[in-house]
Amino acid sequence: MTGSYMVFYSAFDDFQAWREALESEGVELCRSEDIADADNVRSALVWKPPQGFFQGFRNLQLVVNLGAGVDALVGRNDLPDVPITRLSDPRMARMMAGFVLFAVTRYARDIPQFEKAQRERRWHYIHPKDPADITVGVLGLGELGLESAREVARQGYRVLGWSRTQKSVEGISCSSGPDALVSVLSQSDIVVCMLPRTPETDGLLDAAMFRSMKQGAFFINVSRGSIVDEPALIAALQSGWLGGATLDVFAKEPLSPDSPLWTMENVLITPHLASIALPSSAAMQIGENVRRIARNEAVLSRIDPKRGY
Repeated sequence: MTGSYMVFYSAFDDFQAWREALESEGVELCRSEDIADADNVRSALVWKPPQGFFQGFRNLQLVVNLGAGVDALVGRNDLPDVPITRLSDPRMARMMAGFVLFAVTRYARDIPQFEKAQRERRWHYIHPKDPADITVGVLGLGELGLESAREVARQGYRVLGWSRTQKSVEGISCSSGPDALVSVLSQSDIVVCMLPRTPETDGLLDAAMFRSMKQGAFFINVSRGSIVDEPALIAALQSGWLGGATLDVFAKEPLSPDSPLWTMENVLITPHLASIALPSSAAMQIGENVRRIARNEAVLSRIDPKRGY
């Protein structure tokens, strides 16, 4: 391999797809273990690289995170002071919105009760509710959260949005701040967590927050497991205070086989797949940022390490 190139690291076996997609953008991609000369590495495409990964790349100019959540790249001592970007891909946002809408609709239409009735070979009719009578609270109105909130609102649900800073979005009642969070939780029949992981959000949803939710409300987490006090969530589910949960992320992944969440009838577990980066659509943004670095221009979708997003 000659000239400068991008180094790749990911636990997923998707190197070839990314390599082919980036070739059309003029970006040469190489697995980290195949690097002949680390000084030729100018950029990195990574997902949760191990500590020390960046130390040998003295000429690194750009880091691209393979996803929207960049917490694995914040607060590291091996990362030089270079721009860090997250993928901002419309298809990725649509995929997330589709998963969130599925989870919301599953609870709004009482599907878990029908699943239980089917296992018991029991005909069990529940009259459908008007979506306008169901309140969905969306915590986090970043790119993915906003697209998901809008999609839920398009289906006729009453949507309350909560974020770190105040936003104004047509069709969504937006609020911000600690007091507003409790208000959103207390009004919502279904709560969707889409917050980024930051020092302020770690452990934010604790026993008191779950207790502030409506009794029988449902909880959906598609952001980061660390935002939730998992024992408090388990207790709320076991006591019946929460009616159920759809969990795509956990404090430790994979989820331990010993976790009581596995055997709870009111919990649906998916293995962190609500939304993934798609090489065919994300390659254009990556290529553009590589070219911007070469021209000494500002990159797209740069994150602020101090804020964590």
